[in-house]
Amino acid sequence: MPLLDPKTWQPRALAGGERTVTEPATGAALATVTLATAADVEKAAEAARSAQAEWARTPHFVRAQVLRTAGDLFSAHADELRQWLVRESGSIPGKADFELHVAAQECYEAAALASRPAGQVLPSEAPRLSYTRRVPVGVVGVISPFNAPLILSIRSVAPALALGNAVVLKPDPRTAVCGGLSLAAVFAAAGLPEDLLHVLPGGPDAGQALVADPRVPVISFTGSTAAGRAVGEAAGRHLKRAHLELGGNSAMIVLEDADLDAVISTAAWGSFFHQGQICMTTGRHLVHASLYDEYVQRLAARADSLAVGDPHREQVHLGPVIDATQLAKIHGLVEASTRSGAKLAAGGTYEELFYRPTVLADVDDHTPAYAEEVFGPVAPVRPFHSADEAAALAAESPYGLSLGIVTRDPARGLDLAERIPTGIVHINDQTVNDEAVAPFGGIAASGTGARFGGEANLEAFTELRWTTVRGDVATYPF
Repeated sequence: MPLLDPKTWQPRALAGGERTVTEPATGAALATVTLATAADVEKAAEAARSAQAEWARTPHFVRAQVLRTAGDLFSAHADELRQWLVRESGSIPGKADFELHVAAQECYEAAALASRPAGQVLPSEAPRLSYTRRVPVGVVGVISPFNAPLILSIRSVAPALALGNAVVLKPDPRTAVCGGLSLAAVFAAAGLPEDLLHVLPGGPDAGQALVADPRVPVISFTGSTAAGRAVGEAAGRHLKRAHLELGGNSAMIVLEDADLDAVISTAAWGSFFHQGQICMTTGRHLVHASLYDEYVQRLAARADSLAVGDPHREQVHLGPVIDATQLAKIHGLVEASTRSGAKLAAGGTYEELFYRPTVLADVDDHTPAYAEEVFGPVAPVRPFHSADEAAALAAESPYGLSLGIVTRDPARGLDLAERIPTGIVHINDQTVNDEAVAPFGGIAASGTGARFGGEANLEAFTELRWTTVRGDVATYPF
């Protein structure tokens, strides 16, 4: 029996009008969803707050069982959910399978959070028991993007629920099914009580209402740096926490001792995986001058060899970018880069929404596709002559998300990484990695630090309460 039934997948009536779910590869209509308005957000927040108190009192092992069952359901319905990820978000099947794997693991890891030690017993100067305790924040607002829609929703939804919160999730309307309604269906089938998870696909007005709603004390936002700044500013005005996972322009440094036979595969994956629509995408290739010419030649040849097409009907390496607006941004940056002096070594062309993997050489600080986050399959390559120069170039960015360093000497790579401020570092790997057990987040324009995974989830979705208990009523001098 299908998990997702278009006739019943939005159990709550929304007032924002209908939107057609389209397939980027073909433009075909896949289904219709109803969008949320600001008034819908208010209703959902109130219902979530009313339901949350009982959920917080639910024994931890009951909450954990719901999360474990949800994890099992992501695996049991993988064939059905994979089709939505491929067709709605333009993912190749392998990327869809990775999202499904991580979604299940996020649920299993979240289930373990439900029984984590909740606090500490503290020493006290007074004759009393003094302790801290982690308590749910109440209602968590989650705003998630289109690029890895399932992962970037579930990694907030699962731990927030496991820790006793309710959730209002606003997925990007372009991926309303695989980034939102699929989660609602999974958790309903897993036995999550009603009104603890509200899925409200919607536009900026719905997101603004969610950030402003006084019943939602914590916002978990994943998206562009520009939108994240607006969310952070609005949350600050309302004195609520905002966990922001934003954009990036991550560097991969290839030192002079690197094995080019091995590194080109890593480099291509870092820049071209999911059409470059990943916050961690390798946006800057910094290559030692002694390897630079051969590196550009080899990476361009690899880019030219990759198949681009419809991932639902063909076996391809890259699918379509999400929509025409995103394609125009990508191509505009590439054209501006060649006008400013960059050399087009591969790609730079497109058909419909299918953009060829692109390699740019002879880039500098003023090359738009090097200086800015492209969010497309574009690999700018720049030479350096010393480790000091490499460190300076890598650190010279407003972003601070991920970093890759390739060398035959891992200790040297670790030493170099210490000089480059980022939230994530991978030695002898590219910049795109994710695991449910690992903290994830960037610094500076890439966000407000690690807010996902393990202890970070515990801090993100609970409040720390101090409690004292005396045997007798305390007395005072007056």
